[in-house]
Amino acid sequence: MKISVSVWSCHKYLYDGSWQNADFIDYAASIGAQGVELLSIFWDKERDVPAVREALSRTGVKLACFGACNDFVKTTAEERSAQVQDIVLAVDMAVEFGAEVVRVFAGDRKEGISYEQGKGWIVEGLKQGAAYAESKGVVLCLENHGVFAGKAEQVQEIIKLVGSPALRSTFDMGNFLLVDDVPSQAIEALQPLVRHVHAKDFARVGEEQKEGVLRALSGQPFIGAVPTEGDVGVARIVAKLAEGGYDGWMSVEYEGLEEQKSGTARSVEKLSAAVAAAKA
Repeated sequence: MKISVSVWSCHKYLYDGSWQNADFIDYAASIGAQGVELLSIFWDKERDVPAVREALSRTGVKLACFGACNDFVKTTAEERSAQVQDIVLAVDMAVEFGAEVVRVFAGDRKEGISYEQGKGWIVEGLKQGAAYAESKGVVLCLENHGVFAGKAEQVQEIIKLVGSPALRSTFDMGNFLLVDDVPSQAIEALQPLVRHVHAKDFARVGEEQKEGVLRALSGQPFIGAVPTEGDVGVARIVAKLAEGGYDGWMSVEYEGLEEQKSGTARSVEKLSAAVAAAKA
């Protein structure tokens, strides 16, 4: 297993303009990450292609994954077509920089749209995206993201309905807690489909906690945590992946309250220790 870092871990620096993608790559190299995961939401093709190429070459860091930020729960065909184009961009950038996988989403919950209705749009869009990815030798990896289609059984169902070898799973360890799934059970269900992993942790908190709270479908409050310091059972999942022969990328996605650079650096350190223990 190889350790990478998602740019989302340090998103505040991208949003406030302090960093561009090349700056993030330099930071990732400085904390010992072997790879990075970049995202379409922060991408400026004209600016970033040459700058990222230079930064990857200079640091020796690899592009582990390029993440599309698509949402197929849209009511018009034109809107959904734009989401396919986001996947096309992500696939093209993966090819440009030698990544084998592209993270994709299903879609987010919208008022008045049922899961069954949204599922049809998701499957249609991912079929188009997977066909393009397959033609380019890239695999799309569907993340269990959000509360609309984030349960393990929903990820399984969507991948089965799309029916393409170019659609597999980005197993986000933490997000299962937010849909009241048990991560250690989710890995049992999805392990044969996993081609990419997000190392993320959440910790249960009480109602007195106000800052940074995310609520599960049940209403249970959580806050982000450094991997192995929350309630996901990260070390157990890493060991299960190692036991099953997983040798792909494991991307840190830090979402805690600690300053993002220090929290991400500690996340890489803790995850590295968990991976070493699993291999021992």
